[in-house]
Amino acid sequence: MERILLVEDNKSLAKLISMKIASELSFEVDIAYTFKEAQLFMRQYKYFLALLDLNLPDAPNGEIVDSVIKQNIPCIVLSGNINKAFRQQMLEKDIIDYVGKNGIEDIDYTISIIERLSKNRQHKVLIVDDSMVFRQLMQIMMKNLFFQVFAVGHGEEALSILEQNPDTRIVLTDYHMPVMDGLELTKEIRKKFKKSELSILAISGNEESEVSAMFLKNGATDFIKKPFSKEEFSCRVNNAIEALENLDTITNHANRDFLTGLYNRRYFFKTLNLYFQRCVNDEESFVVAMVDIDHFKKINDTYGHEVGDSAIVHLSELLRANTKEGDMVSRFGGEEFCIVLKDITVSTAEGVLEKLRHKVETSPLILADESEISFTISIGAVSQVEDSLEGMVNQADMLLYKAKHAGRNLLVFE
Repeated sequence: MERILLVEDNKSLAKLISMKIASELSFEVDIAYTFKEAQLFMRQYKYFLALLDLNLPDAPNGEIVDSVIKQNIPCIVLSGNINKAFRQQMLEKDIIDYVGKNGIEDIDYTISIIERLSKNRQHKVLIVDDSMVFRQLMQIMMKNLFFQVFAVGHGEEALSILEQNPDTRIVLTDYHMPVMDGLELTKEIRKKFKKSELSILAISGNEESEVSAMFLKNGATDFIKKPFSKEEFSCRVNNAIEALENLDTITNHANRDFLTGLYNRRYFFKTLNLYFQRCVNDEESFVVAMVDIDHFKKINDTYGHEVGDSAIVHLSELLRANTKEGDMVSRFGGEEFCIVLKDITVSTAEGVLEKLRHKVETSPLILADESEISFTISIGAVSQVEDSLEGMVNQADMLLYKAKHAGRNLLVFE
């Protein structure tokens, strides 16, 4: 488990913050009440970040901040001092943020920052600016927010980076640049990436109000005017990534089955119809299989619907574990699933499906009381390409029906 160093001489406050972090986040917290104790902890452990009080009994003037920064530990300053000049002095140091400690709201805000920083590690950010000084400044700020950072000097380089890293979530671009300016770059990016996939934050010192309007009309998510404060910059970037994550969540709920997490029927046909057409054109072989739990009603009637749901989840995990990463496994409804085995020969597919049938038969569901429930599946599979994907699914469903009537726990493949 990753660790957070909390340096705070108020023992009650320190314990409250530590308990909040432990209950809401997956971090272990070490509490130091003095500068000396903090130094001992830093020699012993590696930290994700540090939360620092400025006024310690043996370091009353914020000495702890410089000490932690020298150890390359990211830090958030906690202080009851809201003096504007002092706050600015702290923010000029290489810290993540400066937060008050005047109530539970400040603690909750600190928790939200830590959670945000932890999530940021999975996201890639691209900085595009022809000024090396400003580019390096933004790199430092973005790395302090725990992003994976790329930085280039003009638009054409940026497009090359995006081609190599299509999972980039934020582009920060200057306006005036050689080769390709920020507005042209924005237009080019939007030809390939939707706003729901990637955010573009335009940055410019141009005083003309229509510049921001031009960027926003051509696909920018936000516009930041130079000069800007570290706090403003961090808030705008974090707001942009949170908006993308929220869209991801909404999209995921729309495309996924709520019980198993597998793709649902709607997403299956939306996505696989394009794949079907490509396979027909390229003569790529694939197999469509319908899978159904045998005597599922008996499981529900005997053990209850909760156990029936557990059986469905158990089967979904077996289906995922015994198919390739690129294959499609979807829950169509109830106890019925559809699998598409991609780029595979008929003989190999038959072996995969037969192995899957046997795996289910020999992998009982284990309940909370450690009792076991065994069940089997029937499978209907087809490799002959019909006029449409829906036609293949219907044919596989007919073969599934055939397997049921032939005694169940069978694979029928044509």
